[in-house]
Amino acid sequence: MIGQIVGKISFSDSRYVILDVNGVGYKVFVSTDTLSKVKNNKSQLTFWTHLVVREDVLDLYGFLTKNELDFFELLISISGVGPRGALSILSLAPPETLKKAISSGNTSYLTQVSGIGRKIAEKIVLELRDKIGVIESEGGNLDQEAEAVMAMEALGYSNREAREALRKVPTDITETGEKIKNALKNLSGKNHK
Repeated sequence: MIGQIVGKISFSDSRYVILDVNGVGYKVFVSTDTLSKVKNNKSQLTFWTHLVVREDVLDLYGFLTKNELDFFELLISISGVGPRGALSILSLAPPETLKKAISSGNTSYLTQVSGIGRKIAEKIVLELRDKIGVIESEGGNLDQEAEAVMAMEALGYSNREAREALRKVPTDITETGEKIKNALKNLSGKNHK
């Protein structure tokens, strides 16, 4: 099994990167968060990886941290959650935020992922709550985050754009209105470049 891979990105798409490792290009599926962090990086990168082997498929999933990989593997251990679904869940928010949602039993947060319905979200919460323990919510309320995303969607931004912009807001900003203002500044700066 391939546990780690080191190389330079030679190509990136909306769901994967091609990692050049000594002249061999490996297709590595990544979350949107990881993609936004590495897309224009021309230096050597290290990915923690999980190889999915099926009859007709060899897919490699890559993560910048061991924590992301561990959470991905927890998700795919649940019946009904495949690797692509787990990657979509990781694209929703960082593992710490997802763990808070799971430990607090917030299934509506997980159902924001395309393909994750209420039943699967409840199953994720039920099976993972004990494994991740109860995590105290510090520096961010999931309801506030959902409210901020909905407000930005009402302004015409996609769910993905809103989440990416909110992810860049400094963690010391805790008030929802201020988070939205800061996220909008991030987006307007991006559009003018």
